[in-house]
Amino acid sequence: MQGFDIEQLRTFVAAVDAGSLTAAVPLRFLSQSSLSEQLRKLEERAGQRLLLRARSGVQPTTAGTRLLVHARQILALSDTAWRDMHGAPVAGELRLAITDYFRPSELTRLLARLAARHPQVRLHVRIDKSDAIEAAHARGEADIAVTMRIADASNRRGGGATLLRREPLAWVGAPALRRGKGEVLRLVALEEACALRRFAVALLARRRIPYVVAHVASGVAGVQSAVAAGLGVACLNASAWAEGGAQLAPVRGLPALPQVVFRMLPAHKEEGAVVVAMRQLVAEVLA
Repeated sequence: MQGFDIEQLRTFVAAVDAGSLTAAVPLRFLSQSSLSEQLRKLEERAGQRLLLRARSGVQPTTAGTRLLVHARQILALSDTAWRDMHGAPVAGELRLAITDYFRPSELTRLLARLAARHPQVRLHVRIDKSDAIEAAHARGEADIAVTMRIADASNRRGGGATLLRREPLAWVGAPALRRGKGEVLRLVALEEACALRRFAVALLARRRIPYVVAHVASGVAGVQSAVAAGLGVACLNASAWAEGGAQLAPVRGLPALPQVVFRMLPAHKEEGAVVVAMRQLVAEVLA
């Protein structure tokens, strides 16, 4: 039978968190020999060495680090399942940070699903730029974080993040927009801190296409409105212009653009049942 023993996984997580087998013994209410035997069986099941043992303590191997992520999720899911079977609702707080570019029309549906599925969870939602979201996640200020990045070789692996979606980028403007040959491109964008703006500006500069930032918006909805009003051209991902309320159209004659990838950043250490349950739902709705 394939699979892992949940008690062995619990012992593995306890050993890593405690930093040594001796320190993990009271956490698991096991003798040291029993604890060591559970870890031996887990490594046997994994077919790989999971822990490096030294006088100073233990630390996970590369394989152990990968398994640790799964183990935490499995344990949290087990707790969630127990709560569900015993009528104990998932309750607590969830801090969700999501890029403004991610399918704007879906945010309402996502929040409604989260509230309906887990009404006792208090939501704190932050809509921000990907750089700011990644920094907040690294500081532990966001439980679940969704960001957007240009799809290139440097971020293909994603560092343990969950790929949610790929979308093409496009230059878009008002349907009636007509740009003359050699005319300075009027660009509509977010503030300079926006990675997509920096990418678009750098691309135009490399191709020696004259441009001026004609309008700066504080959010994607502002970009959509300004472009629809004929104030200029924007570089937007597919869902940010196709699913927006404004009528926008692709603009031809500008440099080809790559895709962007939307990812959910890796789980934090010791995620609770609330976050694990919500993480599954976010992935389900936004994928």
